[in-house]
Amino acid sequence: MKEISLDYRYLKAFMVTSRFLNFSKAAQELNIAQSAVSRQIKLLEESVGQQLIIRSSKKVLLTEKGQSLLKELGEFETKLQNIFFGHMNKTVRVGILHGLLETWFNDVMVDFSKTSLHQLIVEVNSVENLKEKLHNGKYDLIFTTENIQSELVSSLKLFEEKMVLVSKIEINHKEASDYPWIVYSEQDHLFQLYKKRSQKIVVVNSVTTILKLVKKGVGIAIIPDHTLDKENHLKTYELKGLAKQHIHLSSLNFKTMPEHIKALVDMIKKK
Repeated sequence: MKEISLDYRYLKAFMVTSRFLNFSKAAQELNIAQSAVSRQIKLLEESVGQQLIIRSSKKVLLTEKGQSLLKELGEFETKLQNIFFGHMNKTVRVGILHGLLETWFNDVMVDFSKTSLHQLIVEVNSVENLKEKLHNGKYDLIFTTENIQSELVSSLKLFEEKMVLVSKIEINHKEASDYPWIVYSEQDHLFQLYKKRSQKIVVVNSVTTILKLVKKGVGIAIIPDHTLDKENHLKTYELKGLAKQHIHLSSLNFKTMPEHIKALVDMIKKK
C-alpha cells in the first residue's frame, strides 16, 4: 500500500472551502487571498496524490475522496470538542500510600462520589513509584509524606501525621521490647525507636489489620493517630524522637488545573 504524506497545514483551507463551496467566501473566512486558498488546496491534493475539489468558474464540487475526507475531519473535530470542552464525566487518577488509602482517603472517596459525577481510579504504590508516575503523567494527583517541589510538580501540605504507640492493655512503653510487636514493614517506627527488638514480631502491611490485631491483644503497634476512632478503648502513648511527618498532595504544575481534578483538590482543601 502506498504511504500517504498528508500535509496537515492546508486542511483548514480545504474544510472552509468545502463548507462554503466557494473560494471567495473561504478566503474571506480565513482572511487570506483567494489565490492563497486555491494554492493551499492544490498543495494538499499534491501531498495525498488525489483530487479533492473540482473547480469551475461557477461552481465548486467535492470529489468522492474529498467528501470522505471532509466527513472524517468533521468527526475528528467533534472528538476534539468532547476532549477539551465536553461535559462528559472524566476520571481523576490518584496514586497513594497504602496506609492513607485504608484510613483518611476512604472518607474522601465517599464524599467525592456523593458530590461529583467524575470518576476515581486509585492505585497504591511506593513513594518512589508514585513520584515517577506523577512526573510521567500517569497520575493526576498523588498523596505521600514527601514535599515535592520542582519545575513540573508542586506539593500542598494537608496535615501532620502524628504517630502514637497503641496497646490494648496498660504497658511500660519505655520497655516496648517486652511486648509482641505488630509492624507494617522492616522500616516500621518501632524498629527506629527501640534498639532492642521484641522476641515476637508480626508483620502485616495493612494499617486497619494492625489496628484490629492490637484491639484483640495480639501486641503493640505504632500507627497514625488519625486512624483511631473515638471509641477505640486503646491505651495510647505519645512518642518522642520521631521526626514530624506531614501528608502532602502533589500534582503537575498546570497553568489552569482541569476542572475534574480541581473538584477533588478543592474538596480536600475544605476538609
